[in-house]
Amino acid sequence: MSYDYSGYGASSGKPSELNTYYDIEAVYNCLKSEYAIKQEDVILYGQSVGSGPTLHLAARFPRLRAIVLHSAILSGIRVLFNVKVTFWFDIFKNIDKIRNVCCPVLVIHVRNLSHLLKLTRNSHILFILLDKQIAFTCSLS
Repeated sequence: MSYDYSGYGASSGKPSELNTYYDIEAVYNCLKSEYAIKQEDVILYGQSVGSGPTLHLAARFPRLRAIVLHSAILSGIRVLFNVKVTFWFDIFKNIDKIRNVCCPVLVIHVRNLSHLLKLTRNSHILFILLDKQIAFTCSLS
């Protein structure tokens, strides 16, 4: 199932970090209640800023089948600045949330290996596909 975040595409509402979390939770609840989809049968996909809501939900539901992070961001601030700590005012704190994800993760379209290593630090087994390189698996925990 695909959807638009509040304030994007054909959706009404205001775009905000919190609204993206409400949106993905609403979609997940719809899959559960209207379609009887089990947590174990859900694969989440998040691209760029969409990696934020994806990791938010994946960190809360440990039995998801898997998640796919396509060109994931470390956090909002880290898109603009090379900082080593998470600030309270930062948005989409993926670098902190990924350590709470229990399901397999496919990370694709990563050009910067140091970015990848920061994102996957303290996480479970990941399947990683780097640009123009062969896919491999590794455990970075």
